[in-house]
Amino acid sequence: MAPEESAEASGLLQSFESRYLAARTLRSFPWQSLEEKLRDSSGPELLLIILQKTVKHPLCVKHPPSVKYARCFLSELIRKHEAVHTEPLDELYEALAEVLMPKEPTQCHRSYLLPSGDSVTLSESTAIISHGTTGLVTWDAALYLAEWAIQNPAAFAHRTVLELGSGAGLTGLAICKTCCPSAYIFSDYHSCVLEQLRGNVLLNGLSLEPDATAPAQHPGHNTYDSESPKVTVAQLDWDVVTAPQLAAFQPDVIIAADVLYCPETVLSLVRVLQRLSACLKGQQAPDAYVAFTVRNPQTCQLFTSELGQAGIPWEAVPHHDQKLFPYEEHSDMAILKLML
Repeated sequence: MAPEESAEASGLLQSFESRYLAARTLRSFPWQSLEEKLRDSSGPELLLIILQKTVKHPLCVKHPPSVKYARCFLSELIRKHEAVHTEPLDELYEALAEVLMPKEPTQCHRSYLLPSGDSVTLSESTAIISHGTTGLVTWDAALYLAEWAIQNPAAFAHRTVLELGSGAGLTGLAICKTCCPSAYIFSDYHSCVLEQLRGNVLLNGLSLEPDATAPAQHPGHNTYDSESPKVTVAQLDWDVVTAPQLAAFQPDVIIAADVLYCPETVLSLVRVLQRLSACLKGQQAPDAYVAFTVRNPQTCQLFTSELGQAGIPWEAVPHHDQKLFPYEEHSDMAILKLML
């Protein structure tokens, strides 16, 4: 195989691996490139490698995605094989048979590979909106902010980070594993989100610091060394939290991702940022970064307008080119740096 062909095949395999681990929509997979490769090959080796890097990947075996997702993926893989080769591939049918019988659980897993060779695995709800909240799944802006953080670790190294609206926890777990913060505070409001957050922190080998809003944690989950950050999961209602409660966090960095989904949350976010700014006066102002997908330009304009009325200057962070995680190619995403 020529070097350029080898690189192309490697890119194809990496694309299938990262997308399957993260349970991205099947339409996002490079199926056309796969078909072309299958037509040029005489045997099933490529499909067998894809099977090992997806359904049979150690992370997926230990923390499987949705049963329906695995079933649909394997069915599509079999269709691509049968369109080119007449001989059935037993390994594909055996893998499909394994996921035909199990019932669909309410929770599934997504995994994201980090440049360090480590990974972040999340337990998420199989429903986009579950228990009346959108915080039980990972949204694209969380991936985008995590990418930026991994490429800018100095912004978080040896600092206390407060995340507003942590959701499933992807951004924070990536920062904890790659950016060496001294402490990390995940926060959210909904009880189901908080329960899932605690579970995901433990699932990724971090231990939890005692917190007044959290039940007692099970010992023995910490597989990191003594230099791992102190991690807390805190219940934080932006509309009722007091200045003393916010001051107690003592953050050096404040982040939020994909929390601008309606005007009400925009107004609540700006109010809590105002309170944070006021209660930390006299200290070095924390850095603040808010990442979002531009779904409704009016909502984004409302956010920048409210920041202006609150006297909070901001600037857009330059777009980064290095894409580490699979998300929608044409999503319009942005990160704003706020000067509190």
